[in-house]
This record gives sequence, C-alpha cells and structure tokens, in this order.
Amino acid sequence: MKTQVKALVVGGGAVGTSIAYHLAKAGWDDVMLLERDELTSGSTWHAAGLLPLFNMSYATTHIHKYSVDFYKTLEAETGLNAGFAVVGNLRIAQTQERMDEYMLYAATAETCDVPYVWMTPDEIKEKWPLVRTDDLKGALYHHTDGYINPADVTQAMAKGARQRGVMIERKWQADAFHWTGEAWEVTCTKMVEKGGNLVPSEEQIVITAEHVVTASGNHAQTTAAKLGIKIPAIPVEHQFIVMDQDPALVQFRADGQAEHPVIRDADAQSYVREERGGWILGVYEKGAPAVFEFGVPDSFRADLFPLDLERIEEQYMAMIHRIPSCEDSGLKDDFNGPICYTPDGNPLVGPAPGLTNMWLAEGFSFGITAAGGTGYYLAQMMVEGEAEIDMASLDPKRYGDWMTTEYAARKNEECYNHVYILHHPDEERPACRPLRTSPAYDRQKVRGAQFGQVNGWERPNYFAPEGFSDLESRSFRRGGWWQYAVEEAKAIREGVGLIDATAFAKHRISGPGATGFLDWFTCNKLPKVGRINLTYALTAHGTTRTEYTIIRVAEDDYYLVSAGAWHAYDQDYLYKAVMAQEAEFGRINEEDVTTKWGVFAIAGPKSRDVLAEVIKDADPKTALSNKRFPWLSMREIELGMCPVRAVRVAYTGELGWELHHPIEMQNYLFDLLEKAGEKHGMKLVGARAQNWLRQEKSYRAFGNELGRDATPLEADLPRFVDQSKAFHGKTAMLDKGIRSTCVTLLIDGPEDADPWGREVLYDQNGARVGRLTSGGYSVAFGKSIGLGYVKPDAAAVGTKLQVKMLDRLWPAEIVEDSPYDPQNARIRIDG
Repeated sequence: MKTQVKALVVGGGAVGTSIAYHLAKAGWDDVMLLERDELTSGSTWHAAGLLPLFNMSYATTHIHKYSVDFYKTLEAETGLNAGFAVVGNLRIAQTQERMDEYMLYAATAETCDVPYVWMTPDEIKEKWPLVRTDDLKGALYHHTDGYINPADVTQAMAKGARQRGVMIERKWQADAFHWTGEAWEVTCTKMVEKGGNLVPSEEQIVITAEHVVTASGNHAQTTAAKLGIKIPAIPVEHQFIVMDQDPALVQFRADGQAEHPVIRDADAQSYVREERGGWILGVYEKGAPAVFEFGVPDSFRADLFPLDLERIEEQYMAMIHRIPSCEDSGLKDDFNGPICYTPDGNPLVGPAPGLTNMWLAEGFSFGITAAGGTGYYLAQMMVEGEAEIDMASLDPKRYGDWMTTEYAARKNEECYNHVYILHHPDEERPACRPLRTSPAYDRQKVRGAQFGQVNGWERPNYFAPEGFSDLESRSFRRGGWWQYAVEEAKAIREGVGLIDATAFAKHRISGPGATGFLDWFTCNKLPKVGRINLTYALTAHGTTRTEYTIIRVAEDDYYLVSAGAWHAYDQDYLYKAVMAQEAEFGRINEEDVTTKWGVFAIAGPKSRDVLAEVIKDADPKTALSNKRFPWLSMREIELGMCPVRAVRVAYTGELGWELHHPIEMQNYLFDLLEKAGEKHGMKLVGARAQNWLRQEKSYRAFGNELGRDATPLEADLPRFVDQSKAFHGKTAMLDKGIRSTCVTLLIDGPEDADPWGREVLYDQNGARVGRLTSGGYSVAFGKSIGLGYVKPDAAAVGTKLQVKMLDRLWPAEIVEDSPYDPQNARIRIDG
C-alpha cells in the first residue's frame, strides 16, 4: 500500500469513486481512494437510484446533466452495466401554481440544454392508462433520465478508476489530518470485523498527500471534527417502500408496453417507479428526523432504521389514489435510511474553509444523480484551478462560523420536507428564525417588515400593513408583496427611502503591506484617502471572485465592503491571499469587522434634506454639498450623538449615502433618522425594491451577473479595470477574450408576472443566445427588466430578443447600460 500520493480521496460511495475516477481522467496518475468499510456501504447502498436530471440551481443542473450523460458511457468503457433505465421523469401537477413552477423549471432547463416536453392529462392517460389523471393540470416530462442501480454505477466508476491507475483501499479509516505546510499527513487505521461490527485494529499507517478530498457522506460530522471546521451536512431519515406485484402492471408490460417513467407527484410529496412488476413509493414527508448529529456510531454500517408507516400514511394513500391498481399490492420490502442534507439542499463542493489543498464533497441529498458531475467539476477545480461553470453556489463556505449543529439539523429537516413543497422564487423558509438580527430588527418588524434570511441575517424584503401574510403572498407571478415593493421603489425615485444594509460583509485591511497587497489583489485603481472605488478580486483564471467597495480611510488603512450573502466565502479568499502574499508585500493586518458596524442606506432626491436635519456641523447647510461631500467620497460625520462613517454612494442610482455606524448605536440612529424623515415622507424600503432599482442602473450583483464563469470585461465593466497595472488574474482575463457579454433588457412581458433572472433568451429566429441572471420590474419604465449574458454578436443596443416566461416567448430589447439616468445626473445632484 502506497504511503505517498498526489491526491487522497476519503470515502468510497458514488461521489468518492467518481472524484477518484475524474482526477485520474484529468491527468493525475497518483490517486488513492480510502473506504472505511466496503464500497457503497454508506447511503449509496440504500439509495433509490433516481436521476432527477433537472434542479433549479444552475450549477447543480449542470452537474446532474453531466452525470446522466456520463453514466450512459460507462458500460462501453468498463464492460460493467451500470443498470441505467432511461425511462424518463414525469413531473405531474395537480394545480395551476404547480404548472407555473414547472414553467419556470422549463425556462431554466433550456439554459442548460436539458430537454423536456409538456404533456396534457389526456396524453398521460393514453400513454400510461394505470395513472389517474382526472385531477391533473398537466406534466413536465424529462424523457432522457430515469433511474440507475447505485451499487452498479459505483462499481463501474471504481473499475474505470482502477483502469486509470487509481488505488482503491478498503477497510482503512482516516483518523487524523495534519498539514505540514507542504502536504497533508493522514493517519489511517486498518478496520477489522469483530462480532458483526467494524472496529479499528492496532495497524496504522500515515499517508502523505498533496491534496485530500473528503466524500464521507453520513460521516461528515466526524470528518468536520477531525478537520476542526464546520460542515452543515447532517443526515435525515428517508423512507421508501417496495410493493408486491400489481397484476394490472404485470399485464400492461406483458402487452408490450414500455416501462413507466419515474412519476413525481410533487403535490403528494412522493415519487413512484416500477420495480419488477410492482411499485416503489418514496416520500418526502413532514416530521422526518435528523440523525447522527454528532457522528455515526461505530456499530452502524449498512444498516437501516425501523419503518414509520404512520409518518407516510398520507403519501401512501395518495399513491393509491394516483395508481388505483396498486391498492391490493402488499408490502414487499421497506427502507428507512440516512441521507445527508444541507440547509439549502445543495451539496458542499469545493475548498474547505481555512485549509490548504483540502477539498470537500459532502452533503449530497441526491448523491447518485450528482456523483458523476461532482467528480468532473471538482477535478477541474483541483487540476486546472477552476471549473468551467461557476461553482460558488455549492461552495462549502456559503455558511459561516455562526452555523451550529442545532441550526444545521433543524434546517436540514426543513429542507427534506420542502423537497416537493412549491418552490416559489420568493420563498423564505421559517425554520431557525430569527437567528442573526440587527438591533433595529424589532423596530422594523413592528413597522411591517417582512424579512428574508441572508447568511443567517434577517433582512427586510419589503414592508406591508398589519395582517398581511408573506406566506400567502408568494407566487410564481406577481405575489401580494409586489404592490408594496412598487411603492418603496417609487419612494426612492421620487422622495427618500431608508434601507437596512447591516448584513454587508466588512473587513479592514491595514499595515505596511496593505496598499501593495490590495493593488495586486484587485483590478481597479486604489482610491485616494477619503475616497472609494468599486473593484474586483479575480481568480487565477481571470474571472470574478469577489466584488468589493474599497474605502481608503488612511494611507495604509482600508475598509472593504462586500455582499453579505458571501461573507465567509469572501473572508476565506481574502485571508488565504493575505497569508500567501505577506512575505511579498510586508505585514498585512486583516480584521473581520462585520458585526462591529451596522449600515443604513438612505437614498432619493430628498435624502440630503433628511440628513441635514440631524448632522452636527459648523455649517449644516453645506456639509452635504457636492463641494464638501462629493460623490464617491467618505467622511466621518456626526448624526446627533452617533459617529457615522458616511459613504456617498447608492446602490439604487439616486442621491444617497451609506451610513456605517457602531452597531450598538443602531436603534438610536434609526429613531433619529425616522423622526427627521417624517416631514420629508421617508419610507422604509426592503431588498426587493432595491433589487429592481439597481437593475434600472445596470448595477451587476455578485452571485448573479458577477461570478467565476465570467470576467469583469465580459460583465462589461471595463471602467473598473485598470489595465495599466499588474494584478492577480490579469493575463488570464485578457487571454479569455469576450465569450459572452452582460446586457440590460427591457421586457414586454405578461401583465401579471416578471422574470426572476433564471430564464432563457432567444433571438428573433428562435436561436438561443443567452440567459437572464437577474429580473424584476422597473417603476421608471413601467415594464419588466432584466440583466443577463448573451453571445457577443447579439449584444448591441437595440437588438430585439425574446424571453421565455410562463412557457411563452415575450419581446425584449437590449438597452443602453444604466437606462435610468445614464449620465448619473441624479446621483450627483447638488444641494
């Protein structure tokens, strides 16, 4: 057994074997996989093997699509049949709202080349007469996927890996990880059988590996403890039952009919597929508990939990309703096993927080579907430094250190029972809330704030009158909240509004090496003292890794503000860059000050009037003028008794300021501003109106328009790139050229709906040219608006395109950047 390798993969389920296979295929010839038991002995062995091709996450959909395509090639390569039954996946809908959901699914699927067809109830009944359809609205049919045998596909990938030189060692457990500064030393213990249990022996070895990947499945909490990090991957019980033969189904197949597709009855929280003349029923019910919150017991191997039929009785009766012929079929077998989840249902794939060359592939609730694509894209990240798609939405660092075991367990339970609940794009799930709140939370709640959660923070989405229900207002069209967001957007355009932006991530970079480091780390010119600049930190491949507003407080003292949703993601990248570059530039102090500063954004043509009421200055009338306080500058001011770091910038495109203040003084400042704003008609404004307003200004958002699949030049932001200087990722950025271009579109869409930023774009001839990355409503133009990426030859202002919404193509036109106030006159207005 080798003790020195290029890459060590820990975990021998479908995900781990795929990673080992793809690392070898990508050119690494010194790869080892360790499995503490037998291959597939974790959740792989009891998985139902479904291959739901499509997922509303752009990255996850690409992963699933690669898997489905890849699995079809394995037999030719390895000689092993992976057991792939390409029977299709039929998503049936009992309500129009479910059909609306599927229409959004379909429009997004087209951006990833995922094929589908629509089916009417009559068409379903004609093709599969055993299915009851009289209460259906229709269905979305993905005909290229189906189900697979989890053990077979894992063994096929393992054989393919061995053929490419991968060493697979079973009955070895990774017990400890130590980073030497150059490589990982992994202490491994030989596991042996004893009384039916798997126990550690006295035999140990140390394997030195340049890279380590953990794909430990249900053992993720044990892995986290060994690495000294947090991994919010905790299993939840998942039940499915296998029924005896259904005579009607047996006869249907004997008559020469093709196998039924996997039938997903989302409104009944279940799926059904054929199994040897009978049916398998799998459910995603309420009340399924999280398990192994602190690790899997040594005695638990390829084991199951007792079936809880009472918990799934409702779904069982729904199956009999949907397939009446199965009513007299008995129960043949049952499975209740642990399947890992994360709070948002997407896996954790990418670099581990704070660690070098440690990679995570954990938290797979659809592990069989995701295994092939995860191996492919993670191998790209490890071998080439970046994947061909933006994997940020799956990054392990999307949860910060505030995340606890209790939070992960309860959110994972919620995620499990939300698998088939309507996924409105404006949904906000209630579990574990409120958790992280700014001091003004209670004040805003009393005033009608309807909160969303961003990185654990409660942030107002909009404000509504007493008695309004956010849950009842959600829709795939314009929800009940829409009218309130319109009023808030108009308030900022016409008067003044106040936004709580406390969730921003904030870091201080200082010290003798700060200036040299930031000049190398970011692509724009550094601002002068007292000024600000918008800039980007790039990946080594020249794409956008992080967006920063940099405020230069002193010569070697900088205040960096970035997106609150990406706090830990940004901090980890910044921290690792500082550590790597300190020897080059000199001492650099990096401090996370996110929870020290609260932030209010005040914006609108009357914002100066409100601040003038409370600013303490020798000449209050001129303190906020362009001469004394110009656009894109910062001043330390006093508002009443509150010291404020005021920044003249507004994400809404109006005259405005960000008011960064000591967080312990937030309630005082809120009351002061609210009282001063009364006579000026100041309105509290939430994130949804702000999102619409920033699109009218073509302001790109990180995670939407900005990410690791496009450069700042492709985002059409050359004004924020100083090509006269050297900076990290510059050469790669220029070498990439312009593969696609970010544009703004005004859309003549339906009267009752706006785009969500997930829709496909076509030209006038019906050829696909791009996709939306943001969408919403424009109060300035009285129609829908969106930002997105199109092919460069389709990016000219005035180009007529079409947007897929509600299964129809709607006319859209590319407009000039910042269609609202393109000269920025309103931002610079004097007073």
